[in-house]
Amino acid sequence: MVPATLATDFSPIDIAALLVFVTMWVGYGLAVGRMRGRRISLSQIMNRQREAWAHQLVARDNRVVDTTINASLQNGTAFFASTSLIALGGVLTLSRSSDDVLTLFGALPFGGVATRATWEIKVAGLAVVFVYAFFKFAWAYRLFNYSAILIGAVPPKGSGASQMEMERAARRAAAMNVAAGGHFARGQRAFLFALAYLEWFVGPWLLMATTAGVVCVMWRRQFASDIRAALLVEDDPWPEDARS
Repeated sequence: MVPATLATDFSPIDIAALLVFVTMWVGYGLAVGRMRGRRISLSQIMNRQREAWAHQLVARDNRVVDTTINASLQNGTAFFASTSLIALGGVLTLSRSSDDVLTLFGALPFGGVATRATWEIKVAGLAVVFVYAFFKFAWAYRLFNYSAILIGAVPPKGSGASQMEMERAARRAAAMNVAAGGHFARGQRAFLFALAYLEWFVGPWLLMATTAGVVCVMWRRQFASDIRAALLVEDDPWPEDARS
């Protein structure tokens, strides 16, 4: 049970800022995954490309390129998983320097953390964000490992397997790869929201502003970026100047 003195350490605007932060994080994740039609996100478009990759997998006799692609995805996930552990170590170091940080923030003109309790709670919240990111990256790494196994399980041509069996095995590999990519994206999203969360150490208004800014940047990348537009280019013939 939270002590009464601790409940008064956070102002109503602090609590409101935290609620805005959590709501925007959850709401953004739900919106990105549920858009349909022409408003689908960049991530959903790339998921279709993963399925197209699986279709090409069936047509290839040599699967070296497929295993190489999957390995590169897995290695990138491992990098972010180790980075999240380093970030978590930095957060734990902050928790051991409460007195020094409180003194520093108290000397700054824009204010700072009012009490040791609020500082430790905010640091604990930041640690939770990085722990969440690590679990997402670690699970994505494991799923990419499963994806490699499923790629190897796709029957090669001339093995006696029917076309339907080969396509079914390729679809399983694609579904696993899509799931791994989804968890990887959630881990990266946690990193971006962690940057917004850091502003809470300065003030609640700044937390709300930076959270809104992070959501706007991610939303633009998913729904209004040049990369997304390039992936939605229709199958028109190349112009004459492009072929020359």
